[in-house]
Amino acid sequence: MAIQYGITGDTAKGIAASIEQGVVEGALPPGTVLPPVRRLAERLGVSPGTVATTYKELRRRGIVVTQGRGGTVVAEVPAVASRRPPPVPEGLRDLAGGHPDPAFLPTLPAPVRLSPGARSHRSRPRLAALEELTRAWYERDGVPSGQVTFAHGALDCVARLLSVELRPGDAVAMEDPGYHHLLDLVPALGLRSVPVAVDDEGMRPEALRAALRAGVRAVVCSPRSQNPYAGCFSAERRDALLEVLGAASEVLVVENDHASEVAGAPLHTLTSGGLARWAQVRTVSKHLGTDLRWAALACDRTTLARHDGRMLLTSGWVSHVLQETVARLMTDPATEDLVVEARSAYARRRAALVAELSGRAIAVHGASGLNVWVPVRDEAAVVNGLRTRGWWVAAGARFRQASGAGVRITTAGLEAAEAARVAADFAAVLGESQPTYGG
Repeated sequence: MAIQYGITGDTAKGIAASIEQGVVEGALPPGTVLPPVRRLAERLGVSPGTVATTYKELRRRGIVVTQGRGGTVVAEVPAVASRRPPPVPEGLRDLAGGHPDPAFLPTLPAPVRLSPGARSHRSRPRLAALEELTRAWYERDGVPSGQVTFAHGALDCVARLLSVELRPGDAVAMEDPGYHHLLDLVPALGLRSVPVAVDDEGMRPEALRAALRAGVRAVVCSPRSQNPYAGCFSAERRDALLEVLGAASEVLVVENDHASEVAGAPLHTLTSGGLARWAQVRTVSKHLGTDLRWAALACDRTTLARHDGRMLLTSGWVSHVLQETVARLMTDPATEDLVVEARSAYARRRAALVAELSGRAIAVHGASGLNVWVPVRDEAAVVNGLRTRGWWVAAGARFRQASGAGVRITTAGLEAAEAARVAADFAAVLGESQPTYGG
């Protein structure tokens, strides 16, 4: 894409600010090729070194990337912009959001009044009752619970873990396809993402081995309910991954068990395999409420100290009112019954769509979680074709790095009868798209 925006500035800082402003305003959209260093230097009357410093800083901050002979271009997801999904068109059935069915989310209790008066939340950031519940939650699934702490959601927790552990330019092994917000987070922190292919059992050992050889300093993976591919670790896959990781004792391994209670699959965790540096993040957003921005973290001692040390200097603690709300829901029998019902319904709905698509010879992946992944040749053809039939699904582009094209379909709210209609419409769209798009 040729540049139309007039870059200004006579210092590296000023030029960088001008380019960043262009990105923010949309005048420099993703993929825009910036002028070569010497050409921009001549135009602005500065030294080539000044422009080179500008581009280096913008790369460090995840705003631009270098593509060899392709030059310096605005990143697909620049750190100053967010890759939000497009709004659902009016009148369409939303199967793109990845959200739980509201019918299975409990009614939140009224806020409680905690002890009045001034007190030091920083000295006692975690409510004892919720900390005890969190340890039991982890121990139930075989995750070591010697060190636990809290955060403001999974992304907040992973961001803090990576920012205190790594430095700009360091590499992180990421699932491919993977959760788009995590894929966006890594370059926003000034880090490099190394794609690791996944299948129905999670990360592939040979792909992880290649990433470790490439020098990654952290690994972020999902033991179950992998988003968007819907894979989950088997016991055999867990053991194979642990064997690969055995020679990388300094690498931080972060498990994102974001949908633990409703994943519909048992947990085969890497965290119990004797890793030196590890962490597992859990949230309650999929089974207690999407607006409950609370996450639990179990980890090794070094990781705990670094995470909590950074939190102490920033937000300090997670709201005690929020903690009390989560604790009350976790001990409420009616909520527990609702979660059990949700777990069963989500598994049944996911299996229904998998069966319907498979019955029409359409490849589909859906071993766990709230979504399924359907490989396709042309995402736009499928998304637009289903749109004309009343369905809104997520194009796979925002989830992918090097993996093949596909679409993600959220099954959490999809009843069995609807699954049959979705599959029939999907088959029809593939049939229509073949002569035009190649299938």
